[in-house]
Amino acid sequence: MAKQSWKPGNLLYPVPAVLVTCQDKAGKDNVLTVAWAGTICSSPAMLSISVRKERYSHHMIKETGEFVVNLTTKHLLRATDYCGVRSGRDEDKFVSMHLTKGKAEKVKPPIIVESPVNLECKVKQIVELGSHDMFIAEVVNVQISDSYMDERGSFHLNDSELLAYSHGEYYSLGKKLGTFGWSVRKSNSSKKRKR
Repeated sequence: MAKQSWKPGNLLYPVPAVLVTCQDKAGKDNVLTVAWAGTICSSPAMLSISVRKERYSHHMIKETGEFVVNLTTKHLLRATDYCGVRSGRDEDKFVSMHLTKGKAEKVKPPIIVESPVNLECKVKQIVELGSHDMFIAEVVNVQISDSYMDERGSFHLNDSELLAYSHGEYYSLGKKLGTFGWSVRKSNSSKKRKR
């Protein structure tokens, strides 16, 4: 397969497209779309989001040290895109996109009720990188929607039609191709059959 060399760029795709809610010290809320978000530690549970310095939400998160990452679904597609291209300086995006504010348990910014998972976060470190600052945060509480719980208490997150963002386009997660560790299990079972 032939290859081309391009200048360095951010082509690490797909990534989750999440809605981040935040609040300033005066109590004004905002919601923005972030595609540069990721898990960075499991114990304690930590994640990071990268936000441009000129974004309206940047000063809110820096000022209060709190935010909520709200996972997005196919049903939140329009709001996810809209909140990434409109500024909270000019309008209340909760109102514009008919998003329902809910109460977080451990932080002041609201959760988005329509989201299947809300990750309440407290900033532990801010890393200045250039165009973006990375907010490294501890997940201090998780709220999940009862809609995706079964009678045995198992959470079926993948039934929520989560969104992914890839090279300027949004996708709903598709067909399951395997489960964690399946390659090893398959390999071991085929070895046993060959004996």
